[in-house]
Amino acid sequence: MPEHQEHLLMNIVLLLSVAVATVALFRRIHFPPILGYIIVGIIVGPSGMAFIETEETISLLAEFGIVFLLFAIGLEFSIKQMISMRRLVFGMGSVQVLTTGGVVYLIGYLAGLDTNTNIVIACAFALSSTAIVIKQLTEQSEIQSRHGRSTVGILIFQDIMAIPFLILIPTLAMTSSGGESNLTLAMGIAFLKGIAVVFAIHLIARYLLRPLFHEVASAKSQELFTLTVLTVALGSAAFTEELGLSMTLGAFLAGMMLSETEYRHQIESDIRPFQDVLLGLFFVTVGMLISLEILFENFWLVVALSIAIIALKGFILYFIARVFGSEPGVAARISLSLAQVGEFGLVLMTLAFTFNLLPEYEGKILLTAAVVSMLAAPFMVKFNGRIAMKLHKSTYQQAQEQREEDIAVHNPHLANHVVLCGFGRVGQTVGRMLHNANENFIALDMDIKRVNEARNAGENVFYGDAAKQSILHAAAIDKAKIVIITFSDYHASIKILKTIRQIHSEIPILVRTIDDTHITELQEAGATEIVPDTFESSIMLASHLLLMIGQPPSKVLRETRLVRKDRYRLLESFYPGEEENPANPLQPHQLMKGIIHTVALEENDFAIGTELKNIPFEQHQVGIEAIKRGHIRGDNPSPDTRLRVEDNVVISGLPEDVQTIEKYLKTGDL
Repeated sequence: MPEHQEHLLMNIVLLLSVAVATVALFRRIHFPPILGYIIVGIIVGPSGMAFIETEETISLLAEFGIVFLLFAIGLEFSIKQMISMRRLVFGMGSVQVLTTGGVVYLIGYLAGLDTNTNIVIACAFALSSTAIVIKQLTEQSEIQSRHGRSTVGILIFQDIMAIPFLILIPTLAMTSSGGESNLTLAMGIAFLKGIAVVFAIHLIARYLLRPLFHEVASAKSQELFTLTVLTVALGSAAFTEELGLSMTLGAFLAGMMLSETEYRHQIESDIRPFQDVLLGLFFVTVGMLISLEILFENFWLVVALSIAIIALKGFILYFIARVFGSEPGVAARISLSLAQVGEFGLVLMTLAFTFNLLPEYEGKILLTAAVVSMLAAPFMVKFNGRIAMKLHKSTYQQAQEQREEDIAVHNPHLANHVVLCGFGRVGQTVGRMLHNANENFIALDMDIKRVNEARNAGENVFYGDAAKQSILHAAAIDKAKIVIITFSDYHASIKILKTIRQIHSEIPILVRTIDDTHITELQEAGATEIVPDTFESSIMLASHLLLMIGQPPSKVLRETRLVRKDRYRLLESFYPGEEENPANPLQPHQLMKGIIHTVALEENDFAIGTELKNIPFEQHQVGIEAIKRGHIRGDNPSPDTRLRVEDNVVISGLPEDVQTIEKYLKTGDL
C-alpha cells in the first residue's frame, strides 16, 4: 500500500477514535453532538495534535454531509405546515432574517468591509442553529409552547433562506472582480436557473420518481431501496452543480418533491445514518478551521464578538417578537433560543473560505466567535425560562399568576376530579368519555389555539404547563382522584411525572405512550399504569373481530381484561416472518420484546427422552408455550412432559435466548 494511503487510513482511524470518545462524552453530559464534532476537529486539526494537517482529506465527504442534511430538510418541508404557520414563518421569520442581515451588513459597512465579505457575514449571522434549538426544545417539551412555535416558525424560514444564500456564495465569487452590474446580472441568471431547476425536478419527481420508488419498494430489497435513495439525492445535487448552482439546492428540491410521496418516512430513515456521520465530518472540518493560536492571541476579541453576536441577534429578535404581539416573557424566550449563529452560518462561512470571499485571518476570528455562540446555545435554550423570568420578573410572574388564577377562579369547588394533561386528539376523546360518564375533569394544554377553541366551546380546558407545580396546585391536584397524561411525547411525560411525584406521592397516574420502549423509565418516574398505543390497538382490533364473529360480549370483555391485567404479556412475543423482520427498513419498526419459535425434534437430537423440567428454560428466560404432537397442540405443557421424536416444541423469548435453547435441545450445548 502506498505510504500516503497508509497515512490517510491511519489519520481517519485516529479521527474516528477521537470522535467516538468525544461524542460519547458530550451525549453523557447532554451537550449537542455537533459541538463534540467541532471539538474533535480542533483536537485532530493543524492547531491541535495535527493528526490531519489539512481538512482537504475529508472535505469531500463533509460536503456530502451537507447534501444529505438539505435532502432531509426537504423531506420535512410541508406546504400545509407552511400555510398553517404562515404568520410565524413568512411574517416573523422574514422580518428577522432581513432585519438581522441588514443590521449586520450596516455594521460591516461602517467597519470598512468590502461588499462581498459583508454580504457573506450578514447572511451567515442572520441564521440560527436548527439542529441545536429543535433538539433542546423537544427534550424540554417546549415545541408546542408559544415561544416554541414562534421559534420553529422562524427556523423554518431560515432553513428556506439558506438555499438562496448557498446559491449566492459561488455567484459572488464569479463576480468578485466585475462590480455591481455584473453581480446583478449573475444574480438574475442564477435566479432564472433556480426557477428552471425547480420546474425540472418537479416534473421528474411527478412522472419518474414516484413510479420508480413504487417499483423499487415492491421488490422489497433493502439494498436496492437505499441505493435508489442515494442515487436520487446525489444525482439531483450533481444536476444543480453542473448548472452552476449549489449542490445543496438540488438535494433540497429532491427531498421536497419526495416528501409528497408515501415513501417519505422510509427514505428519511434510510439516509439518516449517512447524514449524521457525514454531517459530523463537516463539523469536524469546521473545527479544523479554528486556530487555537488565533483563539489564544485574540481570546478577549473572540469572547467580545460572541457576546456581541448574541446580544445583537437577541435584541433584534426580542424587538420583532414584541412587534408581532408576543408578551415580554415570551419574546425574551424566543430571543434567547435563537441568538446564536447556526450550522448553515458555518456552512456559508466555510464555503466563503473556499471561494476566497473571506480574509483568512479575520475570517477565522469571526468563525471562532460563531462557534463560541453555538457553544452557548444549549444553555441559553435550556434556561430560557429562568432567564426570561429574571429579565421580566414582574410581567412574567404576573402572567403566570393570571393563568393560575384563571384556572382556580373557574373551578372553585373542584374536587374528586380527573386532571387531564394534554388535550390533543387522545385527550379530547378521553374528555368526551369522562363527560358522558358524568365525571368532572380539568384539562391542561400548551397549545394556545387549541385551548382557545375548546374554551370557546365550553370545555373545561386551560392553558398551562402541567410540569409546573403552581399550575398543578391551581388545578387542585391535591383533591383530584387521578391524573392522566395523554401526550405522546416521552420527554413531556417524564417531566410531568417527576413534578407530580414531588407534590403528591400517592395519587394514581395513568400514562399514555406510543409503544413499550420507555415503559421502565416511566414506571421509575412514578407512573401507576402505562397504556401503550400499539398494544391497545391490537386488543381493540381483536375485540371487534370476536364480537363480529358472534362471540358473547361478556367473554370478549373478560379476555381483554385478562390481557390488560397480565400487563400485555400476551402481546410481548410474535412469530417473526421475512416481511416483519425488524432489520428490514422497508417495514415499520416492530416493538415486540421477543419471538415465538418452533423447534422440530429429530431422532438424534439431545433432548429426546428428556423431561421439560430438566431443560434450562427459566435460566435463559425462555417460555415453553406448547408442544405439538402429530395434529394435536398442547398449550402450557406439564414440567413432567417427556419429549419425543417429531415433537414440535414451541418456545418464546428474546431471539438470542431462543437460539441458545434451540441449540441445547439439538446438541446439549449452551
